[in-house]
Amino acid sequence: MAEPLDVRRVGLVAKKGSREAVRASRELAEWLQRRGIEVSPDDALARATGVGGPLFDPQEPYDLAVVLGGDGTLLSVARALAQGVPILGVNLGSLGFLTEISRGEMYPALVRVLDGDFEIEERPMMDVELRRNGSEGTVYRVFNDAVVTKGALARIIEMSLFVDGNLVARFRADGLIISTPTGSTAYNLSSGGPIVHPLLPVVLLTPICAHALTLRPVVVPSSGTVEVRLETEGEEVFLTLDGQEGTSLSRGDTVAVTRSRRSARLIKVSDRTFYDSLRGKLRWGGLTVAAHLGSDAGTDPGAAAAADAVPAPAPTPTPDDE
Repeated sequence: MAEPLDVRRVGLVAKKGSREAVRASRELAEWLQRRGIEVSPDDALARATGVGGPLFDPQEPYDLAVVLGGDGTLLSVARALAQGVPILGVNLGSLGFLTEISRGEMYPALVRVLDGDFEIEERPMMDVELRRNGSEGTVYRVFNDAVVTKGALARIIEMSLFVDGNLVARFRADGLIISTPTGSTAYNLSSGGPIVHPLLPVVLLTPICAHALTLRPVVVPSSGTVEVRLETEGEEVFLTLDGQEGTSLSRGDTVAVTRSRRSARLIKVSDRTFYDSLRGKLRWGGLTVAAHLGSDAGTDPGAAAAADAVPAPAPTPTPDDE
């Protein structure tokens, strides 16, 4: 059990364009404000809900950040958030490997967080430096992966891969995925890469449709430096970061990846483990999380304590609402 959080300021971020996220955020803001907690909504949320207070600034030292949406929303917040700010993810999407709880679990979970009944997982992140013409360049931070890939109409591309200055291979492929352990269940998985536990100190290197059948995914220590140099000229090639940011690459450009000094601090309040998520969300063995736990996955010991303060669920939208 962690020490109780002295929560006075909460950054509140909702999935853009989601009416469900807006409704849930409005209720949550009122719930927090009744407890004397300052709420800082993101700009779009403030316009949509009318929630007052200073706007959310990811570089501010909040006591807690609550993200309502899917894994993509949480990824964007985690990359920009000031060091040390814990994140509670509320899943309003369809899968949710990063978002810890469902909307129905939100208020009981917050009661537990305020009481100190939670754990924090320190998820490793990566710093990705793009070096053009051999000089130092822009540094990006990623939570899931950095991907070097050819454009839609480009032919197969050639790259050189180094780990700690040692040549691993010079190969031809559609691209290469450099993934954190957390990102192992994202693009890496769909490209045939391995699933690894999210707390392992490793980096995954997964070629995309390699020309040589012997070129397989590799797992290396995160303590070193991974470098990818583009050898192809005249093809459309991109560097994509967490699937949300990106830039074009030219021949001779090098992408250097190291473990970031910063980590994403995810609040964990449920009893669900990483292996429960594999069964419940990837359907390993056909077992759901609820079946494994032998009870309703949404049931929470803190529910009774929070019941008198939990707003009624928002009504299901009718066709006129859409």
